[in-house]
Amino acid sequence: MLLGPDIWQQIISDHDLESKPEIFPKVIVSYNLYSQLPEFLPELAHLEWSVSQVKETSISITDDQEDIAINPTLLLLELQWQNLANDVDSPSAQAPEPGKEYVLIWKHPEDGEVKLKAASLEDLLILKMISENIDRKEVAQAGALSILAVDAAVDRAVDRGIIIAPPSRIRRDFNIREASPYTSRHYLISPSFTLQWHITQVCDLYCKHCYDRSDRSALILEQALTIIDDLDTFCRQRHVKGQISFTGGNPLMHPDFLSIYQAASDRGFTLFVLGNPATREQIEAILSIRQPDFFQVSLEGLPEYNNFIRGNGHFARTMGFLEILRELGVYSMVMLTMTKENINQILPLAELLRGKANVFYFNRLSKVGQGAGLELPLKQEYVSFLERYVEACGTNPVLGWKDNLINVLNYQKGSGPFGGCTGFGCGAAFNFVAVLADGEVHACRKFPSPIGNILHQGIAEIYDSEIAQRYRSGCAECQLCLLRPVCGGCLASAYSCGFDVFAKKDPYCFL
Repeated sequence: MLLGPDIWQQIISDHDLESKPEIFPKVIVSYNLYSQLPEFLPELAHLEWSVSQVKETSISITDDQEDIAINPTLLLLELQWQNLANDVDSPSAQAPEPGKEYVLIWKHPEDGEVKLKAASLEDLLILKMISENIDRKEVAQAGALSILAVDAAVDRAVDRGIIIAPPSRIRRDFNIREASPYTSRHYLISPSFTLQWHITQVCDLYCKHCYDRSDRSALILEQALTIIDDLDTFCRQRHVKGQISFTGGNPLMHPDFLSIYQAASDRGFTLFVLGNPATREQIEAILSIRQPDFFQVSLEGLPEYNNFIRGNGHFARTMGFLEILRELGVYSMVMLTMTKENINQILPLAELLRGKANVFYFNRLSKVGQGAGLELPLKQEYVSFLERYVEACGTNPVLGWKDNLINVLNYQKGSGPFGGCTGFGCGAAFNFVAVLADGEVHACRKFPSPIGNILHQGIAEIYDSEIAQRYRSGCAECQLCLLRPVCGGCLASAYSCGFDVFAKKDPYCFL
């Protein structure tokens, strides 16, 4: 359009562009000597020629890629005109103007679409970091940035397809017998790994369903920092995003909680807090370091039953605390442990939480520790409740899906799957492990499932152990189930009923 039909036809008749398209930019330069063409046209021709070259390249991601790498199709052009990466024919585009500008052209590794953009300082920094193999800590220090900021910049470059990250090494090795939405690759490879970290046993509550009231000595700060560094190494070796759920006991009662939280933040981990109602001052102290992705508290039903389980006044304190979280802009999560006594209080409680919390989930009781004195509902009562719960999710936005067996209901109704308890069905020793205050590591905190001790072994050694592999493989009865990648039932439920968790499936499964 910039050339006009007359000049374009003259160029075509004078030059064999069909067999030698690469000469087009030089041809434009020669015509610019005696034609009233825009001065930036040769640079634009160079840009468009480069785009055509990238279109002809192929790109693929291999499973054996070990390091983050620059997209092999990427071209970095140095142009002497700015704003050429925009559509110059668009009325809203900035007009081309003289001035140096770097432009990136690449083919996105996921959909193969050719992209181009003016390179930002962030783009150039990340490309330099990758091409020269500069450690992210060094980049952060040189730029007076946090590691979190550097990691976020790398993530943005990966999302755009400018650089290519190695595939996650946290992946299922299930024998998939047929293709289905329930067996999608999306549910077999985890992009993250979570340390559910019980940093202290100290707690200001004495709940009647507590899994563990044993006296375990808390980790000291030096031990905690070593664990954080080990997690960082593990996640980088497995090419996943590291996450830490701080819990307890009450994690805020650990004398070095803020120092541990700061260290985890400095290393760029995604952070969650699972605790009890706290003061505004305590939350503001956390926010002065970094806002957690969510803060989780627990309610066990309507006020009378909740206070019976968690102590007098707990319900009112929790509702007041949810208001503090809302005012401070912290995403709030409420968790309930389902028992025979409170199953019919879950939906009424959800109505009370409407507009007060961001999301409300339930877990089934694990009859471990103090919880051994409580009872689970009958199976048919549970299935009937699950149907009412899923229906209520359509009208109450606070309700969330967590129980793996919701996928059984979805399957029976012909609905699509959701990720289950951890986004990958039962994630025990797969995309998370639980670390107790004394360093003992469990596949799942809800029942005794020891797989090592982090004070004597590295996370990689624990994760790769035979016993960890047994837990993440699930039970034998679930191995051939089509729903296994998004379900696997609940190992703690099988344990609560006295079953061998490696052999027998969740007794509440109704498939």
